[in-house]
Amino acid sequence: MAHIPKGETATITIAPFQEALTAALQPREDYDVTRWLYVPNTYSEYRYILGTRGERPLICMGINPSTAAPDDLDNTLKSVQRIALHNGYDSFLMFNVYAQRATNPDSMERQCNQQLHRENLLALEYMLSLSPEPSVWAAWGAIIEKRDYLARCLADQIALGRRYGAKWFTAGPISKKGHPHHPLYLRKDVALDAFDPERYCREVLGLG
Repeated sequence: MAHIPKGETATITIAPFQEALTAALQPREDYDVTRWLYVPNTYSEYRYILGTRGERPLICMGINPSTAAPDDLDNTLKSVQRIALHNGYDSFLMFNVYAQRATNPDSMERQCNQQLHRENLLALEYMLSLSPEPSVWAAWGAIIEKRDYLARCLADQIALGRRYGAKWFTAGPISKKGHPHHPLYLRKDVALDAFDPERYCREVLGLG
């Protein structure tokens, strides 16, 4: 199934993250909330978080959400889950630099919705708060070049991770341009390697 955005996210009502999280923690009939964290908890034009619950989660950071949902992971999310478990984590949390849902990144909106970005930062802060030493897997690939605002969003997220003492990792080979590898097509037994996100921002994205 493909998801083509219906339009700019500025034209729809964006649920505040805390409100959406509260709803996502309530029991549901369509999936097990003791196993899954899905925020918002219904399919929409955006997604803050999709993942499993555990004591030691690996936060995987992509660019933007596609169609995955609880008990219906796409191939990318299946790869994320396998690699997280192989590397000693008991769960994974999928986060994205930008929360707008689009199967094809070329369909992402041209301008950043600052409200959506702010709420997405709150989602990341929540995930970082779940671990004393949160682990973040940089997994966005070259797709970060699709929109100019993605680099600026990422810089805000890296700064937030610094406040929480996040440790950053990559999996698989770095691209010739210096981008971390996308999770799809990685071996399930690939190891995580240390990653310096601030150096990446300076040397690859050209941010000061």
